Amino acid sequence: MQRKRYTPGRTGSTARSTAVVLTLGLGLGIGLTGCSAGTPADDIAVDAKAGPAAPVAPPGRYRTLFEPCGAVPQATLKDLLPGAAALADAERDKAYRGTASVTYDTDRRVGCTWKADTPDISHRLMLDIERVVSYDTAVSDDDRAQEVYVRKQLAAGIPLPPTAPPTTVPPATTPPSATATPTASGRPQDAAPGATSPGAQAAGATKPGDTAVAPSGKPPAGTTAPTAPSSGATPSNPSPTGLEPRVLEGLGNVAFLDDALSTVGANGHQRAVSVVFRTSNVIVTVSYREQTTGSAEAPDSTELQEKARNLARLLAERLEE
Repeated sequence: MQRKRYTPGRTGSTARSTAVVLTLGLGLGIGLTGCSAGTPADDIAVDAKAGPAAPVAPPGRYRTLFEPCGAVPQATLKDLLPGAAALADAERDKAYRGTASVTYDTDRRVGCTWKADTPDISHRLMLDIERVVSYDTAVSDDDRAQEVYVRKQLAAGIPLPPTAPPTTVPPATTPPSATATPTASGRPQDAAPGATSPGAQAAGATKPGDTAVAPSGKPPAGTTAPTAPSSGATPSNPSPTGLEPRVLEGLGNVAFLDDALSTVGANGHQRAVSVVFRTSNVIVTVSYREQTTGSAEAPDSTELQEKARNLARLLAERLEE
C-alpha cells in the first residue's frame, strides 16, 4: 500500500487557521452578547423636568341614548297630533309609531319624526337627541356640548345672557364742597354770594349728546327738541309679549325657545316652535310645527309653545332616570 506523502509545514498552517477561526468566533460572541444585553428597565433614569402628567377632563354623564320613537307616550302624541284621530286605523297607528331618523351611531345621535295631515291642517313633531363627546383630553364632554348648544342658540338669533357684573365696588370719592373752602386757619370760609363751586358746575354740566334745557323747561334758542314718534309709526323694538324667542329657565342646564311664523302658499300659515335644552353632554331638540291651509287662522303661538315645552320637560325627566 502506498503511503500518503508528507508535506512539511501543512500541520502548522492548519493549526494557525483554526486558532484564527476560534478567535473570531469568540470575539463575535462577545460582541453579540454586548449588543443583546440591554439596560434593565429599573435602571432607566426618569427626567425630573417632565413634571406631573396633565389632568384629563372628566367624561360626560351619559354614555348611551334612549330609543326616541318610544320615548313619547301615546297620550302625548294624541294631543300633539290631533289630526291623527280622523285617519284610518292603519294610518293612525303609523302616525303614532313615528319614523326613526337614519344615523350611523345610535349611541351618539338618534331622532324620530311624527306627522298627521288632514285637508285643512297638518302637524309635524321632530325629536333630535345628540350626545356630544370631546376628543380633547383638556376639554370635558360637558364643555364641548355647551359650545354646540351656544352655536344653536346664536343661530336662532337669541342673544346669550349677560355675564354677572364684578362684585368689587370701587371706593367712593368725596366731591369738593360747594359752599365752603378751607382757609389758612383750617376753618371753612363761606363762598361769596353768586359764586359757583367746581362741584356745582360739574353737577349742572351738560353731558355730551344731552340737550340743554332752560329753567322754563323749553330748550334754548338754536337747539331742536326731540320729536315723539307719530301714532302711525312702527316702533323699532316692539314691546315683548312673553311669547318671543327667549331663554328658558328650569329646563336642563340651559335651554331656549324659538318661535317663527311664515306664510305658505296664498292663504296658508306655518308656525314652527323649537325647544332646545342641554343636560350634561346631551342636547335635546323638540321641533313642533303646525300648518294651516285655505281660510284657516294662523296657528296659535301660546298653544304650540306650551305643548313643546311640556314634551321637553318630559324628556328632561327621562334623562334624569
